[in-house]
Amino acid sequence: MASKLGQLLLNSQLITEEQLKEAIARQRMDGGRLGTNLIKLGFITEDKLVSFLSKQWGVPAVNLSDYKIDASVLRLIPYEIARKYSIIPVARVGATLTIAMADPSNVFVIDDIKFMTGYNVEVVVAAESAIGEAISNYYKGSAAMVSSKQPVSGKMIQAKDYTLTKEELYEEEGETSVDESVSIDVDEFDKVVGDALDSVESISEQEDALSTEIDEPIVKLVNGILINAIKGGASDIHIEPYETTLRVRYRVDGVLFNAMNLPLKIKNPITSRLKIMSKLDIAERRLPQDGRIKLRLGKKREVDFRVSVLPTLFGEKTVLRILDKSNLQIDLTKLGFEEAALKKFLDALNKPYGMILVTGPTGSGKTTTLYSALNYLNNPDLNIMTAEDPVEYNFTGMNQVQVKEEIGLTFASALRAFLRQAPNIILVGEIRDFETAEIAVKAALTGHLVLSTLHTNDAPSTISRLLNMGIEPFLISASVIIIAAQRLARKICPECKSEEKVPVHTLIQLGFSEEEASSVTCYRGRGCPVCNGSGYKGRIALYEVMPVGSEIREMILEGASADDLKKTAVRLGMKTLRMSGLRKVKEGITSIEEVMRVTFGD
Repeated sequence: MASKLGQLLLNSQLITEEQLKEAIARQRMDGGRLGTNLIKLGFITEDKLVSFLSKQWGVPAVNLSDYKIDASVLRLIPYEIARKYSIIPVARVGATLTIAMADPSNVFVIDDIKFMTGYNVEVVVAAESAIGEAISNYYKGSAAMVSSKQPVSGKMIQAKDYTLTKEELYEEEGETSVDESVSIDVDEFDKVVGDALDSVESISEQEDALSTEIDEPIVKLVNGILINAIKGGASDIHIEPYETTLRVRYRVDGVLFNAMNLPLKIKNPITSRLKIMSKLDIAERRLPQDGRIKLRLGKKREVDFRVSVLPTLFGEKTVLRILDKSNLQIDLTKLGFEEAALKKFLDALNKPYGMILVTGPTGSGKTTTLYSALNYLNNPDLNIMTAEDPVEYNFTGMNQVQVKEEIGLTFASALRAFLRQAPNIILVGEIRDFETAEIAVKAALTGHLVLSTLHTNDAPSTISRLLNMGIEPFLISASVIIIAAQRLARKICPECKSEEKVPVHTLIQLGFSEEEASSVTCYRGRGCPVCNGSGYKGRIALYEVMPVGSEIREMILEGASADDLKKTAVRLGMKTLRMSGLRKVKEGITSIEEVMRVTFGD
């Protein structure tokens, strides 16, 4: 973005080449946006820059002092996100949310807001100083800006052969304590819910809103929900209040299913218990909050929960992401790579320098692939450094840094610091902007092996995304050595697997050759208690691996389209995501329906 904006301003004769060089030098020293540094140096006024951005990107320019932003609109975007991206929501009409941005070219921010809010997003441009002032004024005094910590003792519960120890969650001077133990049979929720209802029957709304005294039946119920999720192999827990019920759903193998419906009147005690466990402010129910719970199963197994609380129409929805290291598969040979694709990927990992990119949507297993790659490379003679947001799992032998945008610890600033610590291998959790991409490319060109992720649909379109960020073609062709796109497909449950008849012409339409279509045997799961009636148990990754060889490099330098790159890569032996899925159908690992669900036709 920086060099692209600078060149556009230069072409429009709004700044001189000397001014641009001085602003870039200051940006490298102090950080911040290029436009902000040009304004600070007095080379362009803020009004002129806003007017230029408005014309350049075809979006309206607004004066935020003319707006009175409604509190319900502000709640759609948390303070941390607003500050991080220098944006503020200004209005909502139907399913469309209007946000003011200092940088309207940043499509990644727009995509993030669309995904986070579920609204269509329209952009207006405003001065960065005006956005900062509006954020301070509107969010000032918000409980979401202040972290509230209270010492809370933990519980231990016994569930058949499972023992769950809840550690002291508020640690002071490194001390940790554990409270007494209680027992619960997680298969008898009716009795537990009844006890929980009795315990809150006499509590008034005012008392409940500020109470840190959570009755034992509520503690048992919450612990039971957590244990059942761990036993069932869930990756997420969703606790959702509606008009007449409190719904608990588990996400297993990427798909949500209803686990239980609880009475609405226990929603506040359950939410309060989870907030206490994750060190959140139990009195704040108007704003989103994020926290973390650390549990220990038995003496060795630890499970982390990443907690997000969000105000909704009928109360607060709580989502817990389960991070269970014991279930983390970090063996590259067992992720789903086909033999030829795995050989290409390992060849790239064994190179002394260059950039390896793993792409795909949220929840496609990119982090697992990267952790597996680092685990393969992890040796005492190497200095491995990672910048992640968030750090999901920690590993011995790797120096892992948690990115904190609100205090200026961005991916870009972490990368700069890494380069002063003589790393051999660098992992950047995600390339989100030009600055991060530029530093990562330079690191790859100066003797470092760099691994990172991007949100693109397939491997060839990753090149287009880097070009759109402002990275020069010659830098991309010189630094990127391989790109792997991936999706996660559910595996057919082995306990209820049965043959499925699929017409030959349908198989041909899906991508099988006539010969394959006439001989392939397809399977599906009928549904059984082992797989909770879904027909699927576990997941496997589909991979599309594109090495950047001499022919692909030449095409990048010539400005070839993503489609042309894809055709050439396939001709050179790349298997697309759909091809990888069909291979796993032939092997009886997954079903036709599942491959169609997670991949596009080629």
